[in-house]
Amino acid sequence: MHEDFDFIVAGAGMVGSAIAHGLAGARQRVLLLDGEDGDYRAAKANFGLVWVSGKGYGNTHYQRLSYEAGRLWPAFAQDLERESGIALQYENRGGLNFCLGEPQFEERSQAMRRWAARTPDLELGIEMLDRAALERRFPTVRFGPDVAGACFGSRDGHVNPLRLLAALQAAFLKRGGVLKSRHPVQHIEPLAGGGFAVRSGAARFAARNVVIAAGLGSNKLGPMVGLDAPVRPQRGQILVTERLAPLLPVPASGIRQTGDGTVMLGVTQENVGYELATTVEAAVSMSRNAVRVLPDLGGARLVRQWACLRVLTPDGCPVYAGSASHCGAWIALCHSGVTLASFHAGPLARALADGALPSFLDPLHYERFTIPLAA
Repeated sequence: MHEDFDFIVAGAGMVGSAIAHGLAGARQRVLLLDGEDGDYRAAKANFGLVWVSGKGYGNTHYQRLSYEAGRLWPAFAQDLERESGIALQYENRGGLNFCLGEPQFEERSQAMRRWAARTPDLELGIEMLDRAALERRFPTVRFGPDVAGACFGSRDGHVNPLRLLAALQAAFLKRGGVLKSRHPVQHIEPLAGGGFAVRSGAARFAARNVVIAAGLGSNKLGPMVGLDAPVRPQRGQILVTERLAPLLPVPASGIRQTGDGTVMLGVTQENVGYELATTVEAAVSMSRNAVRVLPDLGGARLVRQWACLRVLTPDGCPVYAGSASHCGAWIALCHSGVTLASFHAGPLARALADGALPSFLDPLHYERFTIPLAA
């Protein structure tokens, strides 16, 4: 048995690294265990959006959580850059969701009215811009003839996801945390006197608490400590262009110019199990849609295409839960690891350190998938 810890976090992706970073900041002794390089890693294909607009459509609790995470992001980014020494390329000047054709514009308008009506106490910063208003707001951008307008979210933004992950882990180490790469968690054993033994290969570690943030690997680990949260994969493909002159001043739901000048195009939503291959059909579809929005992309060279697997619960919303049978075991699952990073590293980590999840997360327990809704 190796060194004893207050917390072992299983999974060093965006969710696990943010939680571990926050726990270490709460003066907990934390071990963060990363998997193998070939594991299914959602962070490898993250689009990098810090997004509030439309999040939690149909689930008010997720909507409020996304809003709170967005509110926390500016201070979170500033503190993380200072502590890690890594520039995140974070911007929060708003974001766009383009509408191709008048029917799509009207459909989006109605959807956003319904979405905003669920939380009338929040200043969501949503504005529907018709074609003329869009051109006035962004006079330097040449839009395609099919663009009828866009939804503008003043609380939306974007970040370099790879820099974010590196910064979380660098700051975690500076706070005294221990990170072990190529240490996939294979077994979690509750100990008779309390706490847990966690096995990775020949190594065995002990901790008072364990947090399962292993994405798709949580299907296997959760039931070992009474946390049977359902999760499934969804393939997303992304394209990236060569570096281009400034083309789009704010990110959009499927087009984002990075701080390095490349343009990311995406993303697909494909229910193909654990298949990771890229496809010509996806590349054609993403490219055509992007050129319909921004014709100037038609001359850009594509330099890379890749795919990864999202972590999805049955309703697409996050899961946060503590084990009813094994005190000190927790699980955190979501496919919005970038947007929710500020919440995971802040309020969630502090709550875990205190030993109880806040009551406003109760509706995001995985029991919602088994308990029938009241009539």
